[in-house]
Amino acid sequence: MTTAFVLINCDLGAEAGIIEKLNELEQVKDVFEIMGTHDIMVRLDAENFEKVREIVSWNIQKLDKIRSTSTLIRKEV
Repeated sequence: MTTAFVLINCDLGAEAGIIEKLNELEQVKDVFEIMGTHDIMVRLDAENFEKVREIVSWNIQKLDKIRSTSTLIRKEV
């Protein structure tokens, strides 16, 4: 299992609608509205790195009003 954290920048005022859509994705485990350089943080679990890339590219980045994302992959130790 691969855990990833996705930091999202979105249009001003779009946070609530995006959070609602993110919570509908099966692999999304937590969604947080945050303050600072990013607007939203998502924790997701996927089978592997390629699945994380697929989820971010095809499910998260394609949501309306998302301007950019940055993905952090948790390394197992």
